[in-house]
Amino acid sequence: MHNTLEKLTHAALDPVTHGFFTRKGGASSGIFQGLNCGQGSTDLSEAVAMNRERVAHNLGVAPKALIGVHQIHSADVATVTAAWAIPPKADAMVTDRPGIALSVLTADCQPVLFADADAGVIGAAHAGWRGALSGILGNTITAMTRLGARADRIAAIIGPSISQRAYEVGPEFMDAFLAEDPAFDRFFAGGEGDRVQFDLPGFGLHQLRAAGVGHAAWTGHCTYSDPERFFSYRRSVHRHEADYGRLISAIRL
Repeated sequence: MHNTLEKLTHAALDPVTHGFFTRKGGASSGIFQGLNCGQGSTDLSEAVAMNRERVAHNLGVAPKALIGVHQIHSADVATVTAAWAIPPKADAMVTDRPGIALSVLTADCQPVLFADADAGVIGAAHAGWRGALSGILGNTITAMTRLGARADRIAAIIGPSISQRAYEVGPEFMDAFLAEDPAFDRFFAGGEGDRVQFDLPGFGLHQLRAAGVGHAAWTGHCTYSDPERFFSYRRSVHRHEADYGRLISAIRL
């Protein structure tokens, strides 16, 4: 059945219900083929709504309980006590309330899901390079500890993201990282001419470990390199496509 969704899970987050959904299944067509969950895309709103309903059903929550934030590449974290009508501007969420699925949308940036199963506290973050550099991952852990989580019990898993070999950037990009900490040069490798290649998931893992999480891992999937399974902003630019789909990653108690 073509509607069957595919989601990647990680044992470190068990027994908490979670998934990094791929683009497989879903109702969208054309460049959005499959499970595009981006309400900000130019895809048909009915198709996006149907896709999000399928994800909610897969996670065992009502569609209105599949919530997200208005992502702005910030280091801001929202604490969720109930489903909201208007999403706040932020790039991560934490909650200790059962039945609410925290979700983030990505198309190369890192989706990161967090859980302290013992404390019953979860989190979800959208971490592109800006958010990661400004501290979104550490801030998510701090917000979870305010709800009773313990950093050394938290599992934090990075889902499908753009890998270093596909992520070429300019010298000014690297300068922004070196201004923060010269040791960050280890997340860059030489590219063509003055271009360098940035290891976004490697940097994310570093930030998570620096914040003291008990377990940090990346699923190892590159969004850019696998068009059958993942949407990619950068790939859409290289292909001169008018828009791109968004992958959804979600977690619930």
